[in-house]
Amino acid sequence: PQVSGIIRRRFFTEGSIVQRGQTLYEIDPRLYRAAVNEAEANLASARANADATRVRADRYKPLAAMEAVSKQDYTDAAAQASQAGASVQQTRAALETARINLQFTKVPAPITGRIGRSLFTEGALVTASQTDPLTTIQRLDPIFVDIQQSSADLLALRRALAGGGLVPTRAAVKLKLEDGSDYGETGSIQFSEVIVAPDTGTVTLRAQFPNRQGILYPGMFVRAQLARGHRDIVTLERT
Repeated sequence: PQVSGIIRRRFFTEGSIVQRGQTLYEIDPRLYRAAVNEAEANLASARANADATRVRADRYKPLAAMEAVSKQDYTDAAAQASQAGASVQQTRAALETARINLQFTKVPAPITGRIGRSLFTEGALVTASQTDPLTTIQRLDPIFVDIQQSSADLLALRRALAGGGLVPTRAAVKLKLEDGSDYGETGSIQFSEVIVAPDTGTVTLRAQFPNRQGILYPGMFVRAQLARGHRDIVTLERT
């Protein structure tokens, strides 16, 4: 939550697919709507005061030139007009802040994905500074798979590539699921970490897979098969 208040309504079904921008919760907006109304009234008052002080300064300007009023009176009137103009800008900013806070009373989904259980019920008090999320959304399609490769194997591969023994290839990745069956979709390597994990001596490769049927879930263990290079074989025929 970006603002504090009581959760009035929950608009989603736990475990369903939600779309980005879809409203998930409504926080009681009454205090924030009242703040908007107050800010609008303050802005109207500041504008009226700015108009009055500007008119007064405009009237004093020719009178000061004719010495019908003192130059100090005109200087004071011009300064009051400038201050009133600045007050209009301040109250306009306060109104914009109040409107933003009112918008924050509707909590939207930041991404499209499958939403989990709600960790807060209707009537619960939430705060803008809390660390606990209201719920969790998992984006399952596409999904990322982290693959651990030993740093020794990665070093041997780079040496083979540098020595000409292997030709680089685009790394297509196949998966075997926990029950030993093949995952039907093919993924591709997105990037490789540049840090070796000191406790395991491995480097993390991240692959992206389509997951339209929702077979892969976060936290699932799979076995990956991939090729980072291939050997060119040349056949010579004697004539």
